[in-house]
Amino acid sequence: MEVGLSHTDAFVKLALLDGGSFLGDLSRLHAGESGTFRMYNWAFYIAHQGRHILWDLGLDEDRSCYTPWVNKFMLDIVNHVGPRRTIVQQLAQRGVAAEDVDTVLFSHAHWDHSRPISDLFPNAMAYFGPGTRVACQPGHMRDPSLQWDGRFFDPENSTEKWDELHGVWKPFGPFERALDYFGDGSFWILDAPGHMPGNLAAAARLQDGEWVILGSDYLSSAKETIAKIGLLETKFGAHTALAHDASWLKKGTDQVLMSLLDDEMRVAAQEKIPYDEIP
Repeated sequence: MEVGLSHTDAFVKLALLDGGSFLGDLSRLHAGESGTFRMYNWAFYIAHQGRHILWDLGLDEDRSCYTPWVNKFMLDIVNHVGPRRTIVQQLAQRGVAAEDVDTVLFSHAHWDHSRPISDLFPNAMAYFGPGTRVACQPGHMRDPSLQWDGRFFDPENSTEKWDELHGVWKPFGPFERALDYFGDGSFWILDAPGHMPGNLAAAARLQDGEWVILGSDYLSSAKETIAKIGLLETKFGAHTALAHDASWLKKGTDQVLMSLLDDEMRVAAQEKIPYDEIP
């Protein structure tokens, strides 16, 4: 099923991490509807070539992680909760210490995906997609009314180690721009425009040869990116795990995606998530 994607025997180890949840507003998704629903946040752990990498971080209950704008206009409304097991605890249960994490890849700079990492992962470098810097600087440290985090984006007073991804971008399936992250075809970062500047997706090859697509957030403004992900599924047999999508967990029928869960998340997928409860 991978013909046309990447001719390789290389693969990564991939695991889903619980990144907490918050209450979403149905009216923002479907015109004429009202009410709320639980919006889950997923993060992912990627291991390869002795590297320990995170894709997004999900939520933290510590509101100091977020800018004043996020606290005022988002957290006061959405009743966010962090995961019962922190990201650090979930990694530790996999034998990975926080100090082992060398990289955090952010699909984009929105508050429910990215936050400062230096206190949690002291040896890690953060990366955003190309175009993020221009879109998000200078951030809240210069102007508290801005939503973007100056700890990343303030040109003079940032506290975080980060950069934009760079390298040789080339085609991957229907995506015109993709970065062969490890150089062996096992993990590709995809330029996935439409949600905000610098928006990314990724494609990970598992040991059995199956491909998993790590999606970001996709609204109507990202129709072209959505169509490309659809082609990866229909033409190349890929399996997609969007950042907030819990439908495949509730169904439990995609064994490739279900293989990304640890035992506790498997139980939550059966007993909690189908009822929009906190895992």
